[in-house]
Amino acid sequence: MISCNIELPGRSRWLTARANLPDAGRGSKRVYARFSRPLGAWPIEFLRLRTLLAAPYFGNQFHDAFIRTAVAQGTIPLRVRGRRLNFFVARMNAGAEPVFARIQASARWSSSAGWQQVSFQALGSPCRLQFLAPGPSLAFGQTILKWVAGFEARYSRFLPDSLISRINRAAGKEWVAIDPETDRLFALCHEMHFLTRGVFDPTALPLIELWDWKARPPVLPEEATVQAALRKVGWRKVQRAPGKVFLPETGMTLDLGGVGKEYAVDQVLQLALELGATSVLVDFGHDVRVHGPAPQNKPAWHIGLEDPRRPGQCWTGVAINQRAVATSGDYLRCFVHEGRRYGHILDVRTGRPVANGCLAVSVVAPSCTLAGMLSTAAFVLGPEEGLRLLESTYAAAGCIITETGRVPSRKFCEYATS
Repeated sequence: MISCNIELPGRSRWLTARANLPDAGRGSKRVYARFSRPLGAWPIEFLRLRTLLAAPYFGNQFHDAFIRTAVAQGTIPLRVRGRRLNFFVARMNAGAEPVFARIQASARWSSSAGWQQVSFQALGSPCRLQFLAPGPSLAFGQTILKWVAGFEARYSRFLPDSLISRINRAAGKEWVAIDPETDRLFALCHEMHFLTRGVFDPTALPLIELWDWKARPPVLPEEATVQAALRKVGWRKVQRAPGKVFLPETGMTLDLGGVGKEYAVDQVLQLALELGATSVLVDFGHDVRVHGPAPQNKPAWHIGLEDPRRPGQCWTGVAINQRAVATSGDYLRCFVHEGRRYGHILDVRTGRPVANGCLAVSVVAPSCTLAGMLSTAAFVLGPEEGLRLLESTYAAAGCIITETGRVPSRKFCEYATS
């Protein structure tokens, strides 16, 4: 059991929390969390504390004071049952402040028939959150935006002070300390690398930088350069230990672009539910997950799937409940060299862009992380092997669109609307 004393004396804006966790095997307790800062100085990332408050600290006077201060500072207390209180406290992450300012400046709010929506730019993509929730929608949305800003600030390879950038700079030199969430994210990457038979590889950045689809004029790398970059790629080379990670070779780099956005979708949906939302749609760059009843009392959420042959138009839609849908394709991010098209999705087995006739793959799965991993892996593996991967994955369904037709899995028809 975790016990936590929360002190908010008088009218002070200072929050002090001390949490103790039984030390397994020793019978003693160790400090689990301890912090003391003004509530207003805790933007960006969130520390979830599930507390069991001692009776002396759980009087109505304390509870009301905490509620008032928390709402004023943008933190939202959650369900109170007896003495149990679930709540969020924003934790300072200095590197995320400019990211949050940028995201907040891009945010646009709207509402209709009780539904709230916020659209914003983050993680290099257009993002949208639609929800039904009790309480002030602005505070709810700000909490979500702060979490997203903290996530981008930590894991974006484009930010020099991010954790990923620090890990990359330390390649071949030293271990880098990581937090428990990053440890879990890397464990997820390891599992995905195994499930996709190695085609999902977070160390593929040397190849990604080599095949720059944005370059004008486009440049086709030499074979020797491709092979040199391939030697720096390999997830199994990454050394991991509890609380730290090490890239053993100079020039090795990590890029979580193949999983980060989808993982963020799942985390934001969970955060929204814990903040009290009853129905939620999270859409980050057209990777979508939904939960709860759909708007207008419809029996399901309807998500359109873009036609790779006619970008901007849908070839069909899927009707989903408590599910996610993700699409991978290279029909937009690509370049043409001497009449041949080269897409941005790479096959780490060859070091080259995928060229197997696939245009796009859409997958429905219980989580956005799983849907995104399967759609990209099936795209790389090709129609035959990719379809076998989809068929062999529990609770997943998908459709592979090729240059000559469509290859749906057996269960895809359960979701397709036309």
